[in-house]
Amino acid sequence: MEDKNALIVGATGLIGNELLHILKNHPYYQKVYVLTRRPLDIAHERVVEIVSSFDEIKADDLPQVDDIYCCLGTTMKKAGSKEAFRKVDFHYPIKVAEMGKEKGAQQYLLVTAMGADEKSRFFYNQVKGEVEEVIAGLGYKTLHIFRPSLLLGDRNESRTGERIGQVVMQALSPLMVAGLKKYRPIEGKNVAEAMFIAAKQNLSGPHLFESEKIKVLAKSEL
Repeated sequence: MEDKNALIVGATGLIGNELLHILKNHPYYQKVYVLTRRPLDIAHERVVEIVSSFDEIKADDLPQVDDIYCCLGTTMKKAGSKEAFRKVDFHYPIKVAEMGKEKGAQQYLLVTAMGADEKSRFFYNQVKGEVEEVIAGLGYKTLHIFRPSLLLGDRNESRTGERIGQVVMQALSPLMVAGLKKYRPIEGKNVAEAMFIAAKQNLSGPHLFESEKIKVLAKSEL
């Protein structure tokens, strides 16, 4: 098997943390680079941390990788303003995508959200749709976009509103049938599994995965 390298951004979040766990314990990648603002102190032979601010990072600071997994994302409450939210969920993913393309990356795997639409009246969904649109235009050989619904799983940060939403949505999930199935909550681990499986398929072109499709893909063999 050809040696491949990967880069993860957003490894401290729910999906990114699950993804890092999967990738570092699977022999598919020779090296797994993690771009992080603070040291994660991960002692593993295949994991290499790149500690840098996203505002200061340059293409020359990144290694050459084959696949880039972007799991960056915040909330309006945590960001504190629309401008700060846009920086994390729009500018940073695009900056990483541009730098990665410059260094020869062939595949970009991006997590956005259900309802992402650049024409949406809702700022959150609009930004998610805009970042998809811009990255789709960068010319990657393969682009995988993942639009999960409400995420389930243990986070490294407290999000009271999301915890309440998780309980409510899990209770309602059995009632969500037919066209409502896409609103069922999904485990962050399932999204991470689906991302890795999609990356290994060596496809070309753009591919979109919403929650139900993500769940099906996650059931495939890792």
